Amino acid sequence: MPSSLPYIEALSELAQTGAPFVAVTMVEATGSTPQDAGARMLVDADGLVHGTVGGGKVEFRAIEFAQAMLADDQQNRTVVDWNLQRDIGMTCGGLVKLYFEVYNRDDWKIVIFGAGHVAQALVKVLVMLDCRVTCIDTREEWLAKMDDHHQLTKICSDDLTVQAATITDDDYVLCMTMGHSTDRPVLSTMFLAGITPAYLGVIGSKSKRGALVRELKSDGIPAEKAESFICPMGLPIGTNQTGEIAISIAAQLLQTRDKRTAK
Repeated sequence: MPSSLPYIEALSELAQTGAPFVAVTMVEATGSTPQDAGARMLVDADGLVHGTVGGGKVEFRAIEFAQAMLADDQQNRTVVDWNLQRDIGMTCGGLVKLYFEVYNRDDWKIVIFGAGHVAQALVKVLVMLDCRVTCIDTREEWLAKMDDHHQLTKICSDDLTVQAATITDDDYVLCMTMGHSTDRPVLSTMFLAGITPAYLGVIGSKSKRGALVRELKSDGIPAEKAESFICPMGLPIGTNQTGEIAISIAAQLLQTRDKRTAK
């Protein structure tokens, strides 16, 4: 059912769900048309969510067109010019120009296990970027220290492996829990499930990496898979100050994202 919220609020609310949708704007309206220029609507995979660009046949065609864009991974924005009589089959002879733009298709999703000091600093950096961040911890009090932000989702869970099992191959994953004994189950869950995140990093030293690799192998994970994570995390810049570590990690995430999207 279409939303009764003002357009900007409806768009913001829909954007925060993370689900792909299309914003449709009537850029021009000439002659006899069911709506004036500036009319807007929001469409998701299920149909009309908010607004209207005219109702009837033109709106039906626009919803169909928007849903086709959602099904086409290659098309994120386009402009169409429709003669309402010739192209839509309406008796009025007006002309409309509609702009279609897909949102939430290529969201950069970053999942952080752990809400400690470095994670706190890192989240402050990441929410300034065009990404969506999920931070998961067993400690509600540490999650509460993070400022609320529309790009940040905070999850308190007694079992991090439950959340690890939901990771996808498109996610950028950082293990920043209280230590390698709590990082290990997260890694093991993903590896045993065959999940290969776009980025998988663990905070810590080279000796921590060695210990984790040995323990993951003992969990029955093949050597190649057990070694397929970055540790230490971050670019080799800055000092061991919390803020500089956070910036080095954010920079490495950007570097990985850019390499991946350039392919």
